[in-house]
Amino acid sequence: MNITTDIKPVTWLKANAADLLAQINETRRPVIITQNGEPRAVLQDPKSYEEMRNALGLLKLLAQGEEDIRKGNIRPQEEVFSDLERLLKEQTS
Repeated sequence: MNITTDIKPVTWLKANAADLLAQINETRRPVIITQNGEPRAVLQDPKSYEEMRNALGLLKLLAQGEEDIRKGNIRPQEEVFSDLERLLKEQTS
Protein backbone atom coordinates (compact mmCIF):
# COMPACT_ATOMS: atom_id res chain seq x y z
CA MET A 1 0.00 0.00 0.00
CA ASN A 2 1.35 3.39 -1.00
CA ILE A 3 -0.13 5.88 1.43
CA THR A 4 0.83 8.86 -0.71
CA THR A 5 -1.86 7.83 -3.22
CA ASP A 6 -4.39 7.86 -0.37
CA ILE A 7 -3.83 11.50 0.60
CA LYS A 8 -5.95 14.02 -1.25
CA PRO A 9 -6.51 17.77 -0.77
CA VAL A 10 -10.02 18.95 -0.01
CA THR A 11 -10.13 20.77 -3.37
CA TRP A 12 -9.55 17.44 -5.15
CA LEU A 13 -12.35 15.91 -3.05
CA LYS A 14 -14.74 18.67 -4.08
CA ALA A 15 -14.05 18.08 -7.77
CA ASN A 16 -13.86 14.27 -7.67
CA ALA A 17 -16.17 13.12 -4.87
CA ALA A 18 -17.85 10.33 -6.85
CA ASP A 19 -14.51 8.94 -8.06
CA LEU A 20 -13.06 9.08 -4.57
CA LEU A 21 -16.05 7.26 -3.08
CA ALA A 22 -15.73 4.58 -5.76
CA GLN A 23 -12.01 4.19 -4.98
CA ILE A 24 -12.65 3.92 -1.23
CA ASN A 25 -15.37 1.32 -1.63
CA GLU A 26 -13.38 -0.68 -4.20
CA THR A 27 -10.02 -0.73 -2.40
CA ARG A 28 -11.39 -0.54 1.17
CA ARG A 29 -8.41 1.72 1.97
CA PRO A 30 -9.11 4.94 3.85
CA VAL A 31 -8.17 8.25 2.27
CA ILE A 32 -6.73 11.16 4.23
CA ILE A 33 -8.16 14.55 3.25
CA THR A 34 -5.90 17.56 3.74
CA GLN A 35 -6.67 21.25 4.00
CA ASN A 36 -3.88 23.77 3.62
CA GLY A 37 -1.44 20.85 3.65
CA GLU A 38 -2.61 19.55 7.03
CA PRO A 39 -4.54 16.31 7.55
CA ARG A 40 -8.14 17.21 8.43
CA ALA A 41 -10.26 14.07 7.90
CA VAL A 42 -10.20 10.40 6.99
CA LEU A 43 -12.76 8.90 4.62
CA GLN A 44 -13.43 5.19 4.98
CA ASP A 45 -15.90 2.73 3.50
CA PRO A 46 -18.78 1.72 5.81
CA LYS A 47 -17.83 -1.98 6.07
CA SER A 48 -14.24 -1.20 7.13
CA TYR A 49 -15.51 1.40 9.58
CA GLU A 50 -17.92 -1.08 11.16
CA GLU A 51 -15.20 -3.74 11.39
CA MET A 52 -12.86 -1.22 13.03
CA ARG A 53 -15.52 -0.19 15.57
CA ASN A 54 -16.24 -3.82 16.41
CA ALA A 55 -12.53 -4.53 16.89
CA LEU A 56 -12.16 -1.48 19.13
CA GLY A 57 -15.16 -2.61 21.17
CA LEU A 58 -13.57 -6.01 21.73
CA LEU A 59 -10.26 -4.42 22.69
CA LYS A 60 -12.08 -2.20 25.20
CA LEU A 61 -13.75 -5.26 26.76
CA LEU A 62 -10.40 -7.03 26.99
CA ALA A 63 -8.82 -4.00 28.64
CA GLN A 64 -11.67 -3.82 31.15
CA GLY A 65 -11.27 -7.53 31.90
CA GLU A 66 -7.54 -7.15 32.42
CA GLU A 67 -8.18 -4.23 34.77
CA ASP A 68 -10.65 -6.33 36.76
CA ILE A 69 -8.04 -9.09 37.08
CA ARG A 70 -5.41 -6.58 38.27
CA LYS A 71 -7.86 -5.26 40.88
CA GLY A 72 -8.81 -8.77 41.98
CA ASN A 73 -12.42 -8.41 40.82
CA ILE A 74 -12.72 -12.07 39.88
CA ARG A 75 -14.99 -15.01 40.71
CA PRO A 76 -14.51 -18.72 40.19
CA GLN A 77 -16.06 -20.04 36.97
CA GLU A 78 -18.14 -22.62 38.84
CA GLU A 79 -19.73 -19.87 40.95
CA VAL A 80 -20.61 -17.79 37.91
CA PHE A 81 -22.22 -20.73 36.08
CA SER A 82 -24.07 -21.80 39.21
CA ASP A 83 -25.52 -18.29 39.60
CA LEU A 84 -26.52 -18.21 35.93
CA GLU A 85 -28.27 -21.57 36.17
CA ARG A 86 -30.13 -20.40 39.28
CA LEU A 87 -31.25 -17.18 37.56
CA LEU A 88 -32.42 -19.08 34.47
CA LYS A 89 -34.43 -21.50 36.61
CA GLU A 90 -36.05 -18.58 38.43
CA GLN A 91 -37.06 -16.99 35.13
CA THR A 92 -38.69 -20.16 33.82
CA SER A 93 -40.58 -20.83 37.07
